[in-house]
Amino acid sequence: MAGTHTVLLALLPTVLILIVLAGVESAAVKDVKDRKAQAGASKRVFMPASDASNFFKRRGRRSPRTYEEYYAEQKMKIAANERRREHLEEQTNEYENYLEEERDEQYERTREKNEQWREFHYDGQYPRYPHHRQYV
Repeated sequence: MAGTHTVLLALLPTVLILIVLAGVESAAVKDVKDRKAQAGASKRVFMPASDASNFFKRRGRRSPRTYEEYYAEQKMKIAANERRREHLEEQTNEYENYLEEERDEQYERTREKNEQWREFHYDGQYPRYPHHRQYV
């Protein structure tokens, strides 16, 4: 008898959990909103048959392009070329500025190093540079 009571007490919480979950499942979001959302999505994806046939009849693969199409394509190409040219010009300017700064720094380091060498090796007896000597 005691074994039966323990089994029933063990099964009671599972039954209660199942009852609660069944109630929650029935309180889910209504299907009406889902159907409206699906209908809106299908209207965006699908079009009437007349529009679809006109879409493919507009221009064949080998038919010549209209002037407007050609002009629009040329404007797109020109804009892309302009953007590419500006980008390359900007990159070139940045690189030239970098080179100029590097050269200036290198020149400054070399000049300082030469001045230090001259000051260290100058003994005070002769003029600093041979071409400053006065010839008699």
